Amino acid sequence: MHANIKLNLVGMESIHIENYRYNLPEKYIAQYPLPNRENSKLLVLKNHSIVDDNFFNIHKYIPSNTLFFLNKTRVVKARLFFYKESGALIEIFCLDPVFPSSEINQAFSQTQRVIWKCLVGNAKKWKSGQLVKTFRSEQEEVKLTALMTEKAEGVYLIEFSWDNPLLSFADILELQGKTPLPPYINRDVETLDHIRYQTVYATENGSVAAPTAGLHFMPETFERIVKHHPEVRFEYLTLHVGAGTFKPVESDITKHVMHTENIIVSVDAIRKLCKQIDVGTILAVGTTSMRTLESLYWIGVNIITKKNTPFNIRQFQAYDEQDEISAKAALTALLEYMHKKKMNSVSAITSIMIMPGYRFRIVNQLLTNFHQPGSSLILLVAAFIGDQWKDVYQHAKNLNYRFLSYGDVCLFSHETDNIKT
Repeated sequence: MHANIKLNLVGMESIHIENYRYNLPEKYIAQYPLPNRENSKLLVLKNHSIVDDNFFNIHKYIPSNTLFFLNKTRVVKARLFFYKESGALIEIFCLDPVFPSSEINQAFSQTQRVIWKCLVGNAKKWKSGQLVKTFRSEQEEVKLTALMTEKAEGVYLIEFSWDNPLLSFADILELQGKTPLPPYINRDVETLDHIRYQTVYATENGSVAAPTAGLHFMPETFERIVKHHPEVRFEYLTLHVGAGTFKPVESDITKHVMHTENIIVSVDAIRKLCKQIDVGTILAVGTTSMRTLESLYWIGVNIITKKNTPFNIRQFQAYDEQDEISAKAALTALLEYMHKKKMNSVSAITSIMIMPGYRFRIVNQLLTNFHQPGSSLILLVAAFIGDQWKDVYQHAKNLNYRFLSYGDVCLFSHETDNIKT
């Protein structure tokens, strides 16, 4: 399906992040979503040619036998605000659960006490002691307490406790948290963000950033696609997006620490993916779906080779593996393993870093927004469409496309001759 391209750790030294930066004046960064999700511009790149259209016409650009994969993660209101007695405002941004479980659903279901890794805004004003806030829930007053227990490398361990056992931590965030807009959206959170910084199909709580390619879909989008292509199918997976998605890439890529994220994929979705490999298009809606699907391949490789822990995909694993294992073989091995272990779904962690030189095993179409200069997501796009990403982004600026999370969208097809060996 794809070109046989090798990139080892030595070869990474030739990748300079400066070559993946571009000038992005603030005027191009969308500060608000469009009134209608489907009205975003759509840039289509196929056979080296660029076509400009609107997202509501996406059905015109996908092959009939296409299997969509969409990330159904839901953005949680992960920002909590407390006032000290002095009047100082402290912001706590919940990143990852630690106690009593690092498993996201268990963490959200806890009542009365949890510990999370957090970022703390205005931390210099919070040297010690508890922060307390009270609020009402169904006519009952609730007291929420935050206690800083540890600090390591800019991340704090915060213990949250509350005095109403009927409320889960998910309830606490829903009642008192605010939507964590990206750092480049320079305004306060508004009511519309609670709806619009969320896909219409989001069901699984866990992300602190939206899978933004999915923000363009409306229920009518799916209906229109199926009307024009009755054989098109939609499958869902989960990757909980962490704040690390905004982390700039180190100038020395070999020293960059990629963020780790949790993925969950059902056995039924993997079966359909395995059947699709040889017969049609696999379209990843967003880079999160892309990273999840490609990680499934490496889980299968781990099971076959027994060289690595199966469900923990390392950042550079794809670049130090020499085994040539087909996508079909890897997914088949994964399915056999799941059958043997009576697993209904894969739950894994991935820190896979996809950069120029990566050989795509699963995905051959990608729907994605325009990304930040010098980011890991620009590297992923460059890996998928080659150096033409520069022409695409310049074209988009020339035509006043809207960039980043609330911006417009691209549809890329993976063509092996786009990639320079």
